[in-house]
Formats: sequence, structure tokens, C-alpha cells
Amino acid sequence: MSYGGNYGGDYSRPRPRGPRQHQAAQMLPVPGRGEGPTRPMSRRTATPPPPPPGPPQYGREPLPERPRRRRKFGVGKILLTLVVVFVVFVAGVWIYLDTSINRVDALADYDGRPAAASGTNWLIVGSDSRDGLTAEQEQQLATGDSAAAGGGSRTDTIMVAHLTDNSTKPTLLSLPRDSQVSIPGHGRGKINSAFSIGGPALLVKTVEQATGLRMDHYAEIGFGGFANIVDAIGGVDMCIDKEMHDDYTNITIPPGCQSLDGAHALGFVRMRHSTATPRSDLDRVENQRKFIGALVSQIATAGTLLNPFHFFPLLSAAPDALTMDSGDHLHNLVGLAWAMRGISDGGVVTTTVPVTSGSAENWDKTKSKQLFDALRGDTQIPDSAIMN
Repeated sequence: MSYGGNYGGDYSRPRPRGPRQHQAAQMLPVPGRGEGPTRPMSRRTATPPPPPPGPPQYGREPLPERPRRRRKFGVGKILLTLVVVFVVFVAGVWIYLDTSINRVDALADYDGRPAAASGTNWLIVGSDSRDGLTAEQEQQLATGDSAAAGGGSRTDTIMVAHLTDNSTKPTLLSLPRDSQVSIPGHGRGKINSAFSIGGPALLVKTVEQATGLRMDHYAEIGFGGFANIVDAIGGVDMCIDKEMHDDYTNITIPPGCQSLDGAHALGFVRMRHSTATPRSDLDRVENQRKFIGALVSQIATAGTLLNPFHFFPLLSAAPDALTMDSGDHLHNLVGLAWAMRGISDGGVVTTTVPVTSGSAENWDKTKSKQLFDALRGDTQIPDSAIMN
């Protein structure tokens, strides 16, 4: 049957296929008819089925997937980390100490000040300041009454530490507190009164004018600070020849080798009214030098520096105990301690300014000049100018 009209075409016969359609058509077996006649497959279902699996491949099993390699810290990295942590810790402690130590303007230029010479000079002062101490602590340390002592602060200890620029031994020199010297602007008087009149600056100027030595650094420690440092390191080992008893402070130190705590150490370096100190102030300054040698040597030992129960209390006590010049820094103090470590074994010359009598009020002009000239020139001190 055919249909006419505008639609045209004869739908009774199959439409001819183009060449592309012939190429795309595939002949598949008709289901259920075996390998008989085939029928064309439309383009939508032209994807061939997957090929059948081939024969098994013997001896070529797939390799297992490698686990990810974890990074491990080797010995070198661990050591490097520890070194970095240690350096950071030391730097932090160093900055803390350097910025926490008390500062004072002790060194100042003035007309007639001695010129700089060989070596380096420290003025070391032990004051009787009771600042920061409670009444109970004053009684425990037997410091005495400040008002009875005339008020203000005085210096029980005045020393000059001379560090040489050559192979000559360093020197620790004591200036007896009752020495009569000229105090700039205040006439003649005991050298320790310069501190109570004008503080560290006037004391430095007085010492420089009396000795002719220019002071390069200044360090001061008070009663409480001294005792705290001694207690922080667990006491200082000393050997006492015979019993020391002072009726003024009521301090008694038995004979024999022992560890002195803060209170007894303070009594040892201040004691002069005792049968064990017949030369009064001359014996006291000698004992002071002995104790400083023992103190510095003990601080520098591994038993103190590597023991956290001593090291950290020392770090805590040192900033409040010490007062330095505004221009001084921690490395200057370390250099002083390193030079003074040889006091106990004879590596440092220890002496008192030669005096004319047991009262230690007047200096021997000839011998003291020999002593000061040797220090200015970094030369050996004549034996005749050494007094212990």
C-alpha cells in the first residue's frame, strides 16, 4: 500500500541503508536458533562483550604494595636537638641574670682621675646594708642594730682585685676598713665612711685617689645577699684551726673542717673580736680572702653547676644579692670569678696594704707605693710589700 500526499514515500518496502549504516551494522545470531540466520544489531548495542580471560600466567604474581617509609630520628638529630635546647637555655639564663642584677652609677670621670694602666681593676665591696632583711633575719644573721651602728650603710669589706694582662699572677688586695685616707670633699677619715657619706661613687673616688689605681669595675654585696648565696650552694667548706667565738655577734664556729651555712659564713668574715683573731681587722681581712677563695672554687665545681638543687637556687639568689656598675655586664663578673678561682691553691697573690701598726689605720708609704706601682705595671709585687 502506498500513501500519497505531501508526506511522500512508500513505507511498504524497506528503506535502503547508506554505506555507514552497513558498516556499523553487525550480524549476531538470533537467540534460540543456533548458528542460523542472523539479524542486524543496532548501533546502541554495538559495544562488543569483553574478551574471555586468557590462560593463567604462572610465576608472575603481582608484587605487594610497599608500605610508606616512616622517618626516624637518628642519633645525630637527637644530639643536635639537645645541643640546640641547651644553647637556648643557657642564652635565656644569661640574659635573665644580666638584666636582673642591680645596677648603680659607681664609676665616673672627674678631674685628676688616675689614668688607665696595665691590667683590669675591680673594687669589691661587702656592705653592712640590711636592706630587705626582716627583724627575724637580722637576729638570725647577728647583723646588729643599724641605728646603733650609726645608721646608713658602711663597708665591712673593701678589696681591689687586679687581673693582669700578662702571665703575672692576679692579685686580691684588702684595704682595712679603718685606714685613714683623704675623702674627696670631706677631709681625712676612715676609708669605710666614704661609702656611708657618698655611696659607691665616693668610695670609688676615695680608693682611686688613695691608691693611684683606676677602677674599671665595681661589685657590691650586702649581708643578706651574702648569706643567701652561701645557703643557695649548700654551704661553703672551710677548715677552722681553732674555735672562733665573737661576743659581739654571739657567733661560735667550732674547730675542724666543716660546711659553713650563710649565718656562720657571715660571722666568719666579720669576726674580729675573738681570741682567734688577735690582730683584729688584719686577721678579719685575711679570713675574708680565704673565704672568697673557697666560695669561688666551690661555685665553679661540677657539684654546684650540675646540681639543680644548688644551681637554680644560686641563679635565683645572685641577682638580688649583687650590685654592679651600670656599665658592667655578666661576662665581666665571670672573668673576675675565673681569675679568682686560684686563691685556694696559690694561683692568686693575696695581701693587705702594708700598714705601720696593728690598728691598720696608717699605710706604710714606701711599701704601699711599691705595691701600687707593681699593680699599675703588671709586674711582680716585691715580697717586702706583701702583708698577710
